[in-house]
Amino acid sequence: MAVTIYVKEGCPYSKALKEDLDKKGIKYEEIDVVENPEFQEKVGELAKRRVVPVMVEDGKVTVGFGDV
Repeated sequence: MAVTIYVKEGCPYSKALKEDLDKKGIKYEEIDVVENPEFQEKVGELAKRRVVPVMVEDGKVTVGFGDV
């Protein structure tokens, strides 16, 4: 299973997503869109807006996380 997450430091939703994946033992590639601004456009394409977190799991895109 290939999981990539697009996050931003200081975002409570990004933090909650990472904690949830860690708790479940799911390995992921993390891309911080502030440290890597070239990915901001990619997030906009995936999510249809520029928002984090965005998770891509085997081609399925999930925008946001829970009710943090």
